[in-house]
Order: sequence, then structure tokens, then C-alpha cells
Amino acid sequence: MGLKKIEAIIKPFKLDDVKESLQALGTYGITITEVKGCGRQKGHTELYRGAEYIVDFLPKIKLEIVVNEEEVDKIVETIINSARTGKIGDGKIFVSNIEHAYRIRTGEQDEDAI
Repeated sequence: MGLKKIEAIIKPFKLDDVKESLQALGTYGITITEVKGCGRQKGHTELYRGAEYIVDFLPKIKLEIVVNEEEVDKIVETIINSARTGKIGDGKIFVSNIEHAYRIRTGEQDEDAI
């Protein structure tokens, strides 16, 4: 059994839906970061003091969750179902391997640390 890191980039207004859906699955430690990104959504044009400028990096939320390998599919499916709007810019999910995990307070390692 291995550890996996799930990184999800989602629209900010979908954070509460995703968080509630994940909490319904069980208790998972989630790290949330406000990020900016660009992709197919391309950004948009805004006016500031009469000058037009392009905002090509849009605000997003990045979630990071480290879980046991067998939990990955249900968590990814839950994130997709609760973050999807069907419109461009819904985001991405990345799954990667975690070599080791440590709980600083107790020194527990790997599966015991998450």
C-alpha cells in the first residue's frame, strides 16, 4: 500500500461544495492555497482608470490531499462531481506518488502520519 498526493485546481466558488463532499466521505487533511493560473480559459479584459488591460492569470484554488492509494479513485471522483460546472476553466486534478510522510508532532511515518 502506498501514499498518493492529489492536487486539484478548481474554481474558487466551488471550494465549499468540494470541501463538503470530501467531508461526507470521511475526515481528510486538506491543504488549500489561493493560486492564479491560465489555460484554455485565457483570461479576460478589464478597465482600470480608463486603461484596458488583460487579466490572463485567473484566481483558482489548489487543494492538496495525501491519502492511501486505495482511496484515490473515490476522492478524485468526488472532486470532479462537486467541482464540475461544465464550463471551460473547471480545473485539473493531478495524482502523484509520495515517497514518505512524517507527522512532526509525534514522529509517525507514512500511512500512520496521514
